[in-house]
Amino acid sequence: MDYSALLRRIEGWSRELGFQQLGVTDVDLASAEARFRRWIAARMQGTMSYLERNVEKRLHPERLVPGTIRIISVRIDYLTPPPPEVLADSACAYVSRYALGRDYHKTVRSRLARLAARIQAEAGGQHRAFVDSAPVMEKAVAVNAGLGWQGKNSLVLNEESGSWFFLGEIYTSLPLPVNGKRVPDRCGGCKACISICPTDAIVNPRVLDARRCISYLTIESKGPIPHELRSRIGNRVFGCDDCQLICPWNRFATPSSEREFAPRHGLDSPTISRLLQWEESKFRRRTAGMALRRIDFSQWTRNLAVAAGNALPAPELLASVQARRGERSVAGDELSLEHLDWALGRLERAMPA
Repeated sequence: MDYSALLRRIEGWSRELGFQQLGVTDVDLASAEARFRRWIAARMQGTMSYLERNVEKRLHPERLVPGTIRIISVRIDYLTPPPPEVLADSACAYVSRYALGRDYHKTVRSRLARLAARIQAEAGGQHRAFVDSAPVMEKAVAVNAGLGWQGKNSLVLNEESGSWFFLGEIYTSLPLPVNGKRVPDRCGGCKACISICPTDAIVNPRVLDARRCISYLTIESKGPIPHELRSRIGNRVFGCDDCQLICPWNRFATPSSEREFAPRHGLDSPTISRLLQWEESKFRRRTAGMALRRIDFSQWTRNLAVAAGNALPAPELLASVQARRGERSVAGDELSLEHLDWALGRLERAMPA
């Protein structure tokens, strides 16, 4: 088998499937091991206990999938430019760009599975695809595969697409040529992402304390949002893009033409009041097949309540919070009730007499 020729065909197939870049690396992740272990030891993962499990399999890919000797890393761009006024308009709710369309896990996983099947048919071997779905060091793999460098916000940065892309991997037993050339760190002295972070979650370059990160607080965390951080969250109701919006390298990113990532249901510029009017059945119906389903209705209400409490007072918004507070679906939901009461207190105190 001419594996160099095979790799060229694989690159062509990946482009046909919509991927912008593909690189191949070996399974050596020693350069990322010490930092990951320090991060876990400092408990910066918060309640994401799954990150503490299978550490050896995460750091040694051949233990996760025996027989693996190479990793194919791919990226697919997803940028959908936000209307510029959303973050600045406290009446609006901000949803992270990655979550506006179809759940990327579904899109990228299905295409990687097709790529893996084609490689299998062409050359045999064993192949397993991953999209943020197993103990995989995807950022370290992408860096080793030459897809970019790890920026100070901890995301992988690429000269052409900034950080607006999803990653995916195929673990393979085929001895493909390692074509990934490590990209030099091009952040230089820039600290824009560190300075802009609303909750000071980037505690050091490339060190993110998830316990303070708005994406963690509004998505991964199942409990109350700490009082001292609520006002800093502003109107961000699902994730946060501030460190990407400010990054100079993202000036070079171009909007994705991928239809599956296009915004749905007007979620690129919704008002908090309108979203508070979604009952649970509507929330479940509207968010089907989207990354927004990573949270449940109680977390959704919690996040909207925090955004409402941070907004400029308005009769319509106050009425929407009061209406949600009185719904049967909220009765007995301590998480929702506590945050709605917090929002009501803030709005009522700020309403003009």
